[in-house]
Amino acid sequence: MTAYEARPITPGALKELRTTDDAGRPCAPYTAAEGGDPLRCCLRGAAPGERIALVSYAPLRRWAAETWARPGAYDEQGPVFIHAGDCEGPAEGRPGYPFSRAGALRTVRRYDAEGAIVGGRLLEIPADEESGFDAAFAEAFADPEVALVHVRAVEYGCFHFEVRREGAGVPLG
Repeated sequence: MTAYEARPITPGALKELRTTDDAGRPCAPYTAAEGGDPLRCCLRGAAPGERIALVSYAPLRRWAAETWARPGAYDEQGPVFIHAGDCEGPAEGRPGYPFSRAGALRTVRRYDAEGAIVGGRLLEIPADEESGFDAAFAEAFADPEVALVHVRAVEYGCFHFEVRREGAGVPLG
């Protein structure tokens, strides 16, 4: 059991992304040939033959819309894979953190309640993947300014998942 919740892209955002992505481009579904593409809707790899799409996603922008934060220049968008159609989301009781393998490099980027970057670190995922992430998130949330954390792949810069401080992300207005 992980100490922190890895959050998938929300169903509302997925519905929008399946029409037009956050860069304003139409969704272009295709069939996964080999599988393994990291799906951010259900936090697992795609299976061969599944209908998926590669879309541009702006996670901080969407979080800011919920919370009235103003990330300004920190509002980034990047590529993510999603199911082309409705998805059941992450499996209940899914073990560990998604897209985790020992030796992989991840950035663990910290944001405050306004959406500004307040730090981050490089994480080389250790053999005990879960405890490595747990320690990185505990370190991040030890800073009372940190409201949420984004995990991204170093190789491609892709957004993998978000972890929020308990109580963060509740709409203010």
